[in-house]
Order: sequence, then structure tokens, then C-alpha cells
Amino acid sequence: MSDALVIAELSDDGKLKKSTLSAVTFAQRALPALGGTFSILVLGANASAVASELTACGAAKVLACEDPAFEQYTAEQFTPTVSEVGKGFGLIVATATSFGKDLLPRVAARLDAAYAGDCSGVASEGGHITYKRPMFAGNAFGYCTLSTPIQVATARQSEFEAAPSTGGSSPIETVAKVSPSAVAERVQFVSLEAVKSARPELAEASVVVSGGRALKEKFMVVLEPLADALGAALGASRAAVDAGYAPGDFQVGQTGKIVAPKLYVAVGISGAIQHIAGMKGSKVIVAINKDPDAPIFQLADYGLVADLFTAVPALVTELKKRT
Repeated sequence: MSDALVIAELSDDGKLKKSTLSAVTFAQRALPALGGTFSILVLGANASAVASELTACGAAKVLACEDPAFEQYTAEQFTPTVSEVGKGFGLIVATATSFGKDLLPRVAARLDAAYAGDCSGVASEGGHITYKRPMFAGNAFGYCTLSTPIQVATARQSEFEAAPSTGGSSPIETVAKVSPSAVAERVQFVSLEAVKSARPELAEASVVVSGGRALKEKFMVVLEPLADALGAALGASRAAVDAGYAPGDFQVGQTGKIVAPKLYVAVGISGAIQHIAGMKGSKVIVAINKDPDAPIFQLADYGLVADLFTAVPALVTELKKRT
């Protein structure tokens, strides 16, 4: 019998990210094979306050490691503590965000543990954990099992619903920070350049409005009113980002962010396989494109063949009438 450990992710301002709850769901699905319970580890400058938010998730315990060094993420500061705490668990999991993808492979290397990254599914079969991983831009899936005593995995947020509150109250335990090596101490956080927006975060938004290269220099002019009318986050295809019409933080797709909102509005996006890989898990997909043969229409629940420069402003006008 062994237990699972979920690594909580915090935002740049020290608040809990919703993506952590998807990792909790992943751990819960793996528990039948482990035969134990799951706990959550929070590392941060205000870890105790964040830990209190997670006590209703059904964890056996919430571990809080509070230290000023955790105010901003650097792998060199986080890895020693996560590795030390993780020694007592059979499975260590985080969400497959840039945070999880950077941290957990390092933890796996320290613990000599096998690693399964960006998992879209997990199941207990024959007493073993089977991990499902997307391949070829999600057009195929691979299944694997790991044989090391400690297993490490990251979960694709778009494939796992956020764990609901159980109404319980898990105990909070304090754990000590493990000092990094002398070499790691030479690595310092300098600054973070990020897109500031009052809109929801792209990876966690329930509504996303994305634009393609067809919008050209009018990307923001056309899409911002629609995003505001829907209370949506803004996304973009790689072509739009590469052309300089949208910042890199907006990119949705195989090499960008993976999203699965309740509503995804694709404006001027043809539907390249790389983009589809990042948003095909959306519950409802609406496409606006003047090309009736655009591949995006094969995936869309609702499609409008029209000039986006005419259709989008008209849609915004109608939406405002309903508010």
C-alpha cells in the first residue's frame, strides 16, 4: 500500500491555481492501484494560507512548506523539498503546466523514479497504474505502466475536471524547507515579464475567444469587444502569434496552451492539426471563417461562413442587447 502526493501550483501573486484541482482528480483515480490515500504539498511564501483552501478536497493531510524563497518559482529552490517529501509516497503528481513540466522531471531524476508526462488519462488495472498519453498531436494515444517504487506524472488539465469540495477538513502539517545545493544557490529569480490582463487566465477560463492570422493588425480591435461581451479569455493560433498580431502568452495549440473551456470561439482560424490539439476538448466550439472548406468546421458544433470583420461586430452588438 502506498500513497499519492499532489504538488499544488500557485500563481505569481501567491494564490492557488485552479489547475491544482485537476491534479487532485488524477491522484484520486490512481488510488485504487496504490491502495492508500493522497496528500497535497503547498510550497510558497504564504503556504499556510493557501493550504487552508485545500482542506476540503478530501486529502489525508495538507502539507505546508512556507519560506520566502518560494515567493517566486525556481526549480533549484523547489526540487530539493519536493523530492525529500516525495520519498514517502508511491506517486507524485502535478498538473502539466509549465510549472509541472519543469519541476517534476527534476524530482523524478532525484528519486530515480520513472516519469509519465502530460497524461490525458489514468486507470487502475491489475493492481498497476496505467497512464494514457497523447501522441501525434492527439491523433493517437499511448498507454504505459511504470515499474519503479516511486512514480512521477503530470496531468493534462483539460482532461481532468477540477476536484469538488468534499466538505471535509484535512489536517494541515508543517514541513521544513530543504536547502538547495551550493550550486543551486547561485540561481536567482530576476524578473518575470508577463501579459497583464483583467480577463480570466487562458488555461482556466470557462469561455475562450481565439483569433487567427486572418485578423492581421486588427486582432485586438476585433476580438477584444467580443471577449469583453462574453467575459472570455483571449487566445490565438500559432500563425497569429508568429506574425506578431498576438503575444506568445495567447497561443493555443500543441506548442502553446491546452484549453478545454465550456465555450470556444474560433475566429479566422482554419483549424490546423496543431491548433486542434490544444482546444478539441472544449465542450462547445463555435467557428467563424469565410472559407466553407476550413477544417475547423469539421470539429465545430456551430459554424458561420462569413467575413469575420462583419460578423464579429454584428455578434457583439447582439450580445450587448442581451446584457
